[in-house]
Amino acid sequence: MKLVKRIALVAHDNCKQELLDWVRCHWIELIQYELVCTGTTGNLVGEMFQKCMLENGVEFPLNMTKLKSGPLVGDQQLGAAICNAEIDALFFFWDAMEPQPHDVDIKALLRIATLYNIIYACSRSTADLIITSPLFTNGFHFGTNEQIDKYKNRILQ
Repeated sequence: MKLVKRIALVAHDNCKQELLDWVRCHWIELIQYELVCTGTTGNLVGEMFQKCMLENGVEFPLNMTKLKSGPLVGDQQLGAAICNAEIDALFFFWDAMEPQPHDVDIKALLRIATLYNIIYACSRSTADLIITSPLFTNGFHFGTNEQIDKYKNRILQ
């Protein structure tokens, strides 16, 4: 079992500021994890961490992997990482009011997060509860979804 959780941070354009505000509130918690971000979100999150560290007179190494932008296959890269057990939690601040050119990729990413039973939040209030939960920080183990086992063990006629 790996010791450090890998957390994915994703935000649509209209939600990037909300994610950045959330990162600003929880940067001390987040800095202890490996982060994976899509496209522009990764650049903005990196800048926010630098700003927070500068303001607080501290410096920590930021362990972050940047994927492609969501519409340019970043959501699919992230989905593959979830399938390969490389992501422990997904914080996806998505725009529920605007259609996206890659809506099918977004739906697939949320389906995969559910199917592989990872922890995920799509709203700030849920994200706040997860990142501050002792269950999250103290090694909560989430098993695989039984749907996967049922699918693997199905009998074809």
